[in-house]
Amino acid sequence: MKQIVIYTDGACSCNPGPGGWGAVLIFNGIEKQISGFENNTTNNRMEMLAVINALKMVKEPCIIDLYSDSAYVVNAFLQDWVGYWQTHNWRTSSKKEVKNIPLWQELLDLCSKHQITWHKVKGHADDKYNNICDRLARGEVDKYLESQQKEEKQD
Repeated sequence: MKQIVIYTDGACSCNPGPGGWGAVLIFNGIEKQISGFENNTTNNRMEMLAVINALKMVKEPCIIDLYSDSAYVVNAFLQDWVGYWQTHNWRTSSKKEVKNIPLWQELLDLCSKHQITWHKVKGHADDKYNNICDRLARGEVDKYLESQQKEEKQD
């Protein structure tokens, strides 16, 4: 089975607000960077979409080391929150409905195709690829905010 390393990050301005996500996929020393944007979103959704979109790029079952600075995403798997949520009808331990259920379901479906080892990295530290992902995600937000400023000046 092929081995891939994936780094992801999400960013959001004003949470909720405009958000971006970024990911770096590394296979056989080749790096591919991807990123995207959502207008009215949350930081947690962007963290999830970074992972989802990165996994969508992987076209066959692989062994994946996945690095994220999102405790929300990583702990959902390392501490099996998702398993608990599934067996409790998508409710948290405090009986509240889990947020982002469709994204969790999509993420679980994508994960089922691979052997994934989850790694929590410290955000905004000295991790080269986490910093690249952060720049990609923030770059998406910045592009949007700049376009909004241009539109306001034209009005």
